[in-house]
Amino acid sequence: MGLKSRIQNLGLYHAVPIQEEVVKTTQQPVKFEEVRSTLQLKILSDVELDFKQSLHAKLLDTLDLSLISSIEEKEARKQIQLVLQGLIDAQSLPLNTLTRLQIIKEIEDDVLGLGPLEALLYDPTISDILVNGFNKVYVERFGKLELTPIRFNDNNHLKKIIDRIVTGVGRRIDESSPMVDARLKDGSRVNAIIPPLAIDGPSLSIRRFMTDKMTLDDLVAKDELTDYMAEFLKGVARSKLNILISGGTGSGKTTLLNAISNYIPNSERIITLEDSAELQLQLPHVLRLETRPANIEGKGEITLRDLVRNALRMRPDRIIVGEVRSGEAFDMLQAMNTGHEGSLATIHGNNPRDVLFRLEYMISMAGLDMPVKAMRAQIASAIHLVIQLSRLEDGSRRIVSIQEIEGMEGDIISTSEIFKYTRIGVNEAGVVLGHYSATGLVPKHVSDMKKRGIKIDMSIFNHPHHQQGD
Repeated sequence: MGLKSRIQNLGLYHAVPIQEEVVKTTQQPVKFEEVRSTLQLKILSDVELDFKQSLHAKLLDTLDLSLISSIEEKEARKQIQLVLQGLIDAQSLPLNTLTRLQIIKEIEDDVLGLGPLEALLYDPTISDILVNGFNKVYVERFGKLELTPIRFNDNNHLKKIIDRIVTGVGRRIDESSPMVDARLKDGSRVNAIIPPLAIDGPSLSIRRFMTDKMTLDDLVAKDELTDYMAEFLKGVARSKLNILISGGTGSGKTTLLNAISNYIPNSERIITLEDSAELQLQLPHVLRLETRPANIEGKGEITLRDLVRNALRMRPDRIIVGEVRSGEAFDMLQAMNTGHEGSLATIHGNNPRDVLFRLEYMISMAGLDMPVKAMRAQIASAIHLVIQLSRLEDGSRRIVSIQEIEGMEGDIISTSEIFKYTRIGVNEAGVVLGHYSATGLVPKHVSDMKKRGIKIDMSIFNHPHHQQGD
């Protein structure tokens, strides 16, 4: 998307015409301050803001919003624009064309969309939208946080937008239930928390749903892994090895899971289980299941563990768990050990060894009185591969380790590292430098891959260092 179309899609601000030479030469996304400077954008003054709020109130008195909500959004916006233009013409307050258009668009978005956030939802470079109260809206682009000039009128305005999001997916948020996970129509994941838990006012976090489906080759192009690591993971997906993807928040776990899933054969039946549906599997036979919170009476909750148990009765070839957090870990491991090979899951963890300890703790959360050695045997039997991701301080994401679970040695789970990323420093521009390499160890599951007819170039397991940018 070019600069001109991107600015026109921003929605919140209407801009003066853009010089064609700027459009032709600009390749990188512009910063918010650059957009405001280049296009003469502005934040509404207190007088203009008061006028906008009174105009909004008059609109509600004039239009039957129940009828507006029953027609297509494009037509609804047209009707709202006509009414607002008439109301503005009837007022004596002098407004230039830019300000008029801006006020009309902001009211449109308040009535039909997500208010000030509509501007951000059209920018494909934004991966996260973080609202810290009504007057601080941050975004993450290319792994870096950036403060935007966007504001809500007040905390009540922000709360109304949150209510619109959560009621749209059949959930609620109030003082008795002040936290909620939800999603937008485009699949973006939303978390909201309000007072009394949020001391400084309502808070909203939106993890954007990326419309561009990333493949392993795309991740190679972004230096998140190497081509020989990608070749190995493609073979792993086809050979039905059970994979656990570990990493911190924003490290790219879900993106990698989606990318690996592209190499699952189309003939298989896949069931995905998530707290908030965000997986984008490009497969023909996928059934998506989502948890449900308790109702206002505290009843009707459906947990991830309930979904795992039910999924086992639905004849899946593979089960994919969006994120393992609790007692469902035991049921997931049981599924992996009882014929549902090739299952995948993500988990929060700092390194593969910590992840294995976390799985032990999660099994204990299922209320089972199981000896530690039995827990570890269950884990070692079920999980074949642990992939560790990390988001570095320069915003880049890396697969820092791929480890194979070999089995048990006494009371300890034995692992071997197949590929790794070694960090060597930071350059003057703040870019983290490092290299990928194979450790020289050949996974024992290579023989199983060959039996399934999957050809693997054995030289990838003794590959020399791959410097970033090579």
